[in-house]
Amino acid sequence: MNTPARLILTLGLGASLISGCAGAPKARTHATGLSPESVKAANATATQQVLATERAFARTMTARDFSAFVKFLSPEAVFFSGNSVRHGSAEVAELWEPYFNGPDAPFTWAPDHVEVLASGTLALSTGPVYQQGRLVGRFSSIWRLDAPNTWHIVFDKGEAVCKTTS
Repeated sequence: MNTPARLILTLGLGASLISGCAGAPKARTHATGLSPESVKAANATATQQVLATERAFARTMTARDFSAFVKFLSPEAVFFSGNSVRHGSAEVAELWEPYFNGPDAPFTWAPDHVEVLASGTLALSTGPVYQQGRLVGRFSSIWRLDAPNTWHIVFDKGEAVCKTTS
């Protein structure tokens, strides 16, 4: 290769390398195409939405409002109750309707932890279950975002707490 051609090639490669390094590195994006900061902000918003939704869901029991309870159920809801599993909102509603009879709620619950997928489409809420003010269990619920700001429960399972001796 002659000297002018070598010089042009060298200058071209050098310019390419320099231009590729000249700017600040691009922020990595999440699979959603959002920056990590945007994902974090969206996740915080979704977490607050799920907390509010779970609290509203729990209030249906204390308010004795069965029709409001049913509105939180996904048509695909799966609820575990002891050794049985109920599939679909109709079966879940049938199982839960007796809990809404009478003036007092037979139990209450409240979320104490929520985790949302980075995609913002599924969330886990978990927390204590109380009966007559006494801790009797923990629930775990999976919520799905079905429309903007609209979460429905798709899975729910409670577990009794183990008694400890001191």
